[in-house]
Amino acid sequence: MTDVSIRRVRGGSRVYDAAAAGASYRTGVAATSSSTHTDPYATHSRAVSDLCQHYRALPPGAPVRLGKKTSNLFRFRPPTTGARLPAESLDRVLSVDPTTRTADVQGMVTYERLVEATLAYGLMPLVVPQLKTITLGGAVSGLGIESTSFRNGLPHESVAEMEILTGDGQVVTARPDGEHAGLFAGFPNSYGTLGYALRLRIELEPVQPYVRLRHLRFSDADEALATMAEIGADAAHDGDRVDFLDGVVFGRDEVYLTLGTFTDSAPATSDYSGQRIYYRSIQQRTEDHLSVADYLWRWDTDWFWCSRAFGVQHPLVRRLWPRRWRRSDVYRRLVAADRRWALSDRLDRLRRRPSQEAVIQDVEVPIGRTAQFLDFFHSEIGISPIWLCPLKLRSSNPWPLYPLNPDELYVNVGFWSTVPLGPGQDDGFHNRRIEEMVDALEGHKSLYSTVHYPADEFWRRYNGQDYEQLKRTYDPDGRLPDLYDKCVRMK
Repeated sequence: MTDVSIRRVRGGSRVYDAAAAGASYRTGVAATSSSTHTDPYATHSRAVSDLCQHYRALPPGAPVRLGKKTSNLFRFRPPTTGARLPAESLDRVLSVDPTTRTADVQGMVTYERLVEATLAYGLMPLVVPQLKTITLGGAVSGLGIESTSFRNGLPHESVAEMEILTGDGQVVTARPDGEHAGLFAGFPNSYGTLGYALRLRIELEPVQPYVRLRHLRFSDADEALATMAEIGADAAHDGDRVDFLDGVVFGRDEVYLTLGTFTDSAPATSDYSGQRIYYRSIQQRTEDHLSVADYLWRWDTDWFWCSRAFGVQHPLVRRLWPRRWRRSDVYRRLVAADRRWALSDRLDRLRRRPSQEAVIQDVEVPIGRTAQFLDFFHSEIGISPIWLCPLKLRSSNPWPLYPLNPDELYVNVGFWSTVPLGPGQDDGFHNRRIEEMVDALEGHKSLYSTVHYPADEFWRRYNGQDYEQLKRTYDPDGRLPDLYDKCVRMK
């Protein structure tokens, strides 16, 4: 483990100082301020004050947008010309306390930076969403998931407190109990429509240097899901502890579960940031070892498998494509440019190919009904591969705006591609069919991408009654868009 310099601030918490320690991380991204003399909390206070001044200076009715460098949403609005709030300076890890296993983190910090800071202490967030530039604030207000979710739930469930700029321009500290407990509970899945997370205190858990992977193949979904349910209940398989669990469906008769276990040593480690491709290794190997950092970012290099749309998986293209550009935020910018200029649509018309509908979604389905969903999906949608990630809430109570059953093991089913539109099918046809099936199976759908629910159905699914009360309390003048306008109407 890299030696680091630790200095004490505020009641004995510890600040990770990469500059003083000379610590390095394979991404090369700085996690904390490079100055060894600046109090990070004082810097944070100034950044918050500046952000609030800009917010209050906006004229009534002016659209509110955060000035962010990256986004992992797949709702592509028309470009806006209004002022943007200066949030770029809220992107640092303020402190890491290895004794209490907590971190104080600004809301715009990416998980790439957060992981850099915490791994230096042999710690990691309880859930690390799979893409490097997902921000902590985004994962909490918009949900996130990964292969520890079967035992650690969702990212917001390891948050102890949040400092939030609310729609009425106030800065409040929300905790599970106290004056703003309702906002704390209702913030997940609010997508910035109640306010913005400025600072969060989160729990951490210890890591070991390596992750041993076992890839188990199944000839049908029922058997794979039965095994997933057993592991979800016991966090073990064949007598070995399981720390990470996810799966990939390549076809009806080719389903894999990948079981990850922390270990202190490895006979050798694989590197999937170069010429080799991680998801292909699942079909080719029964066992593998990765460093813990490479495991956490195993999906980022090829955006799961979506880099194939840009030819990056072709051996020649891969050799010519710079390694620093093999990452999810680069691919997402390419998709944004394609959507903005309709390049793929124009090319399809020139080739006289049918129009394509983007089907980019994650849904949660109870594990007992996931095989039924997959059967529908193979028959009517036809995208592959498909990602499977089990999830069980840590909390004994449901979260109001995304009311999963705390006693239920769900499977997050992720699929990201395009589907041809048939005669008489309008754009949104396939996405709407998926929504209908998810509802019929008592599942839930994430809102990071396109949403097609009519208003009454949307508010029934996402607890409009509680949301309306929170909106009246924390954004009475409607400075921020409401959840339906933002997610469905894309305002």
